[in-house]
Amino acid sequence: MEALVIHAPGDLRVERIDTPEVGPGQLRVRVRCGGICGSDLHYYQHGGFGTVRIQAPMVLGHEVAGVIAEAGPDTPFTAGERVAISPSRPCGLCAYCQQGLQNHCLDMRYYGSAMRNPHVQGAFRQEIVVEHWQAHRLADSVSDGEGAMAEPLSVALHAVRRAGPLLGKRVLVTGCGPIGALAIVAARRAGASHIVATDVGAHTLGKALQVGADEVVNVADEPEGLERFTADKGSFDVLFEASGNARALVGAFAAVRPRGVIVQIGLGGEMTLPINVIVAKELDLRGAFRFHEEFAVAVELLNKGLVDVKPLISATLSYRDSARAFALAADRSRSMKVLLNFD
Repeated sequence: MEALVIHAPGDLRVERIDTPEVGPGQLRVRVRCGGICGSDLHYYQHGGFGTVRIQAPMVLGHEVAGVIAEAGPDTPFTAGERVAISPSRPCGLCAYCQQGLQNHCLDMRYYGSAMRNPHVQGAFRQEIVVEHWQAHRLADSVSDGEGAMAEPLSVALHAVRRAGPLLGKRVLVTGCGPIGALAIVAARRAGASHIVATDVGAHTLGKALQVGADEVVNVADEPEGLERFTADKGSFDVLFEASGNARALVGAFAAVRPRGVIVQIGLGGEMTLPINVIVAKELDLRGAFRFHEEFAVAVELLNKGLVDVKPLISATLSYRDSARAFALAADRSRSMKVLLNFD
């Protein structure tokens, strides 16, 4: 079969690789669709992120959906069923897995990741063999592209869970790329009464409105746009920071009310925080990293039509046209989520 293999920054090749044999409890899935994630872009543009760098050729990708081509013994699936694939493969044995904190697994294998050496090969390939518990059935009403969106939706659902109850809460989302936009989707589904979103691009803010934001602020055009929310020590109960930008995070502190919750989703460089403000307003600062059980929830929400991710799908291109697809995915003035077609 063919796969998309990254060798170095800008060096992404279509190569032939072997498909492993299907064992007990496993499935061979014909990948139909895959979404280009921010981490895929970092590998493509920079060869990695932070201290993580590609040390050997690696298949990219972790947001995929497809159809089962072969089901091994001891699986509850049959050939022909369409599924979304969770890329998260915790060991199940370490102390964190045993506590139900699988996203902090000490022996995590996550598709398309150079954090381990040898690297964990990804899912941008025509076929992949997975454990049956990674597969989640897709309803006929859900497209392959929507199924591939289950992974980033899971990240947003985990962030919303980290925030605590949102019913009737006022929410601010800073950074409206795919994860920020999906945080809007998840927060609305969780009962947020009013959602304001900020970004520096008109295209992303337009999508934020499409998926549920009540108001948007273009902080490039209106740097003081959040000032009207700072009266009486702040307006928002919860802040989801999805840009990874220190200015966005610190600039939003004044708009969060005392004892508000700040959930940091976006990853950037190290930040200097206004500790005095955190103390004086008794703010809760929480991180949100990946997901686990939220993947099943994401697929269920998609299957039941309880969330709509279609406005965030900007384009679908062939995996053989990966250079153009990655260039489009990097252009936030034109795209949100770019998908690759592996049919």
